[in-house]
Amino acid sequence: MARVQLFTGPTPLEEMPNLTREVGGGRLYVKRDDCTELAFGGNKVRQLEFYLGVAEAQGADTILITGAVQSNFARLAAAGANKLGMQCHIQLEDRVPKIPSAYLTSGNVLLDRLLGATMHSFPEGEDEVGADRQLEIIAGDLRKQGRHPYVIHLSPGHVPLGTLGYVVAAEEILKQLADKSLGVDEIVVASGSGNTHSGLLFGLRALGSSIRVTGICVRRDADKQAPRIFEHCGEIAKLLEIDQPVDQSDVMLSDAFLAPGYGQASDVVMQAILDSARSEALMLDPTYTGKSMAGFISRAASYTADKNLLFIHTGGTPAIFCYHSEFDNSF
Repeated sequence: MARVQLFTGPTPLEEMPNLTREVGGGRLYVKRDDCTELAFGGNKVRQLEFYLGVAEAQGADTILITGAVQSNFARLAAAGANKLGMQCHIQLEDRVPKIPSAYLTSGNVLLDRLLGATMHSFPEGEDEVGADRQLEIIAGDLRKQGRHPYVIHLSPGHVPLGTLGYVVAAEEILKQLADKSLGVDEIVVASGSGNTHSGLLFGLRALGSSIRVTGICVRRDADKQAPRIFEHCGEIAKLLEIDQPVDQSDVMLSDAFLAPGYGQASDVVMQAILDSARSEALMLDPTYTGKSMAGFISRAASYTADKNLLFIHTGGTPAIFCYHSEFDNSF
């Protein structure tokens, strides 16, 4: 499978002794995929190694991607495109209601512009097929101009190439655990587009690991997310031409921290962000890692002290800065 290198791994796997004492359940660890180097890092760097690898192999000179206004994926796609000498077009979707003014101008949006991406907008935040269709229209216009665009499709019905980044990450994690002579009982990760969650679950099962993987829903409820994750796992199996190693019962999800919705955080989530910063100096955001950390803390509290849990820090640091008014209310 075509792939480009966008970071040097492995990312750190660290113990969180202070948060462990504060929570009072199992022993807590973190996989620092916020340390993937490229343009503030994050989990999407691993995924983009495969999307951009295929784009480069096809002779593309322009990358197109769609996402929420504060999309980490879009920011990193622009950064990766720059590293490969390509242009990038970003389509931002109106997905979060009642947004503060900073949401439209700071954080990832500021970085998108700094990276030189061409910006577009799409009025619907939950029309994945429509958003991808609009990207294809833009791609068609670019072809008429003599460009060679590559569209990163994230809607259902397209091969989720990005999942391969976390199939590889699963092997990396297992090696790190073995090197530390450490057993892990559960891994907790944010579950949004599903590429990270499904790739990690698939990789672990394909390598013979039965570690429980719990996805914390950040965009849609568990009933809607579960078939998406299982479908992604099936697509990976087809792509790699191997038997599907994941059972439907392997897909574990919690939507207890989703409310009030995508890009919006409850008091419990904001507290998890503060606790993580003040105990372990981890910087989490209200959209993804804050919610997954709230879920992680909840899961950890139900374990005894002889159990180990691993949190996947998927990045998202730039988005913190557009939520400063929400943080002001939490201090």
